[in-house]
Amino acid sequence: MAEQVTKSVLFVCLGNICRSPIAEAVFRKLVTDQNVSDKWRIDSAATSTYEIGNPPDHRGQACLKKHGVPMNHVARQVPHWNLKVTREDFVTFDYILCMDESNLRDLNRKSNQVKNCKAKIELLGSYDPQKQLIIEDPYYGNDSDFETVYQQCLRCCRAFLEKVH
Repeated sequence: MAEQVTKSVLFVCLGNICRSPIAEAVFRKLVTDQNVSDKWRIDSAATSTYEIGNPPDHRGQACLKKHGVPMNHVARQVPHWNLKVTREDFVTFDYILCMDESNLRDLNRKSNQVKNCKAKIELLGSYDPQKQLIIEDPYYGNDSDFETVYQQCLRCCRAFLEKVH
């Protein structure tokens, strides 16, 4: 059977244990709820190697669970926890959505080294109807910081899906 995927998005943050796995899980649920998940390739990655091998932060997992959002972080084949953004990502993904200016700088710098970069690199927050451009890292925060990240990701992912759908 031919692959039906028509669009692809990679969510990126520094370590891929807090923000990008939340964004990935939220977006996966949105496309599943709208019955368009077969049209999307969705993944997340890190700009750093700090957290390679570590599962998503338990506070983020608890927050998603509370909102009924399943987190099946399984897309990348290698034990994929927090794989770093690769050269191939810039060529194979339509969108690379990141969380803050530091991620954006890293991604833009890396994409300049890739000849046929097709990915549109943007802040996920650029889709926020409430204009919260930056999704702050909740790692050193508490449960309410994770809730804030969840709410931002939900608003942004919804708006992104509406725009590109």
